[in-house]
Amino acid sequence: MPIVTDRKQVLQVYQEAERNRWVLPCVCTENLTNTEAILAAAHAYGQEKGADDIPVTIGICAQYSHRAQSTFYTHTRRWEVGLRMFLADLGILAGKGGPYERLRVLVHLDHAQFDEDRELFSWDMSPFSSIMFDASRAPFDENIALTRRFVKEQGTHILIEGACDEIHPPDVSGNVRSELTTADKAERYVAETGVDLIVANLGTEHRASGQDQRYYGDHARAIQARVGTRIVLHGASSVSGDQLAHLIDDGISKVNLWTALERDSSPILFKAMLENASRVAGRPAALALQQAQLLGPRAAIADKASLEFFTTTYRQHLVFEAQRDLVLSFLRLWYR
Repeated sequence: MPIVTDRKQVLQVYQEAERNRWVLPCVCTENLTNTEAILAAAHAYGQEKGADDIPVTIGICAQYSHRAQSTFYTHTRRWEVGLRMFLADLGILAGKGGPYERLRVLVHLDHAQFDEDRELFSWDMSPFSSIMFDASRAPFDENIALTRRFVKEQGTHILIEGACDEIHPPDVSGNVRSELTTADKAERYVAETGVDLIVANLGTEHRASGQDQRYYGDHARAIQARVGTRIVLHGASSVSGDQLAHLIDDGISKVNLWTALERDSSPILFKAMLENASRVAGRPAALALQQAQLLGPRAAIADKASLEFFTTTYRQHLVFEAQRDLVLSFLRLWYR
């Protein structure tokens, strides 16, 4: 079916998910390999379950300072070029006549900044199924006022996800810690802004490099009791697998993730390239690396460089397969 962008149809997907006790995954992207791996995983899961129209959300950030994903989508490093390229890729892959056209694909604009993304807000927003409006850096009362105004402007035709509190990436010093979202604060935020979904700070972090992160499910359940099953969890790459499997019980309706795709596929690529060192880099380069004690005895150093190994296509294929399998593992957790 066509990419799902109509607000009424998007809401129907969320209602279906709540009936089925699904947590809807929103997997973010910053390159074509990410994008197609997400679609391929959803297609593979649909084949497993005999349902080729399962819903999956693909998200992307524009000028979010912690990760401006559309900036990285092309080597122009222009956010607007990358965003248009992403939408074009998605239209070809998942639109009419595309290899993934049977999927119900939702397109999410993530962490749209209240200040940096003003130019983007002048665009036609119809290619998006939902927008996370992020004014969480502003004082709370200002955040509410800014979000309420955005909901009034855009909320009649697009699903709005609002950021009640900022979710920090890890700080080098380890000292940056934002406050957990309380049920009182979440209830006020939803009531006064009119958002469809709320991003709450539940102890997770973006980039998932911290070793002491804890997901506070009790806080999520307290918020659920006030606002219902409409909580979005960001920073899911910092949550353990046993916790991820039971998020629906805590009122989590949607989960955003991206870091895990890159973090957990990178070692697979690294290992494969080391094992095939001379095929990737040629014998002289592999021998030099071995002599510098950067390659172990099991690395190939005697073979010639090969077109099968030193191309971008080889590297991207390894990453694609790893990322597809990672997304598939998340889908198996959340679609039962």
